[in-house]
Amino acid sequence: MKTLIKAARLIDGTGSAPVENPTLVVSGGKIESIVTGELPSYLAGSDVHDHPGATILPGLIDTHVHLNLPGDGTILEDAVRESEGVLVATSAYATAKALKAGITTVRDLGAKGRTAIDVRRALQLGHGDGARVVACGQAITVTGGHVWYLGGEADGVDGVRRKVREMVKLGADFIKVMASGGGTVGTQSWNPSFSQAELDALVEEAHRFGRKATAHCLCARSIEMAIDAGFDQLEHAGFIADRTGRQVYEPAVADKLAKSGIPVTGTLAVGGAVLRELRGRETLSPTDAAFLARWENAAAQNLLQFRKLREAGVTFVAGTDAGWRFTRFDDLPLEMELMQEGGMSAMDTIVAATGYAAQVIDIAHETGSLKPGLAADILVVGGDPLADFAALRDVRLVIQAGTVKVAYDANA
Repeated sequence: MKTLIKAARLIDGTGSAPVENPTLVVSGGKIESIVTGELPSYLAGSDVHDHPGATILPGLIDTHVHLNLPGDGTILEDAVRESEGVLVATSAYATAKALKAGITTVRDLGAKGRTAIDVRRALQLGHGDGARVVACGQAITVTGGHVWYLGGEADGVDGVRRKVREMVKLGADFIKVMASGGGTVGTQSWNPSFSQAELDALVEEAHRFGRKATAHCLCARSIEMAIDAGFDQLEHAGFIADRTGRQVYEPAVADKLAKSGIPVTGTLAVGGAVLRELRGRETLSPTDAAFLARWENAAAQNLLQFRKLREAGVTFVAGTDAGWRFTRFDDLPLEMELMQEGGMSAMDTIVAATGYAAQVIDIAHETGSLKPGLAADILVVGGDPLADFAALRDVRLVIQAGTVKVAYDANA
């Protein structure tokens, strides 16, 4: 039986103008067509989901999550001390939470051992409901580098080539590299981690095995080196200048990034989630008050740099860094609100979380837009997200690969 979804408007994820009063036809787990006007007779007897005043969108895509992490403020080093069995369970729960929010695909950017890959496989086998998982396995890092305890340490040109091959053997969909330090104790976010020769070898080996490569970059020099190595994407693209966390925007680096055409995941939601959490507490300890003050400054700097990078011509996809600090697995609407605050139009932001996100993470042949033949990953929300992204939190219907996962309509 075919499934029909009716609403006030449809946004297809490509950037095209919304379709008014559409009927989306789903058959065999895939998008069949979009019909306007009177329905043809062959659709009589179909299963109908009617949502007056609502909006149909592609299922959302979060291009940057860490499924092992709880997103409740737990210190990174403490979270990954848990056994791999606990981390698998944590990851499965995270995918379920994302799916309930209309996020039908997540890309994991680093998990312990093979935990995220195992969750991906369990979901493929139908063992539970959760967002589709695209996974890198372990993020590749220098010895003692950012998230070294996940198992991705490698050094030297031969060592990093071997590590790429190990991730391919493990089943990685893409390769993730920590090109600078980060939140791991003892690492330097203001300095590159790998040599240029190592980064060159990482990308070359990833591409040789048909995998895209993305790089975590928190300082300007790491951005430059990643561009020179030919990475397909960058995460964060920060300009941290020293151990105090001070950021110094470098226009020449931004111009080089823009000219390269490499897209960036901004992960603005991290700061937004910290501010939401701490501002929502009735009282703050002196330590938490100082932490809030630092993050108010950091979040403002990150948003300003986002604006400047966009003005320079850099393109962005939507990704939250869910799991890290207080960032939740249903926080993609928060990321999108901040991207809009940073100067993106509502439509461009929606595309950054749907069709363009799918293109960047190499799954556009499968999902990301409401095109005939693609997987029926569908989100229906109350109201019009082009007018207010708060509508994205009013989830009415979530369909993944043609199967209803969440429904708040009377005929579900």
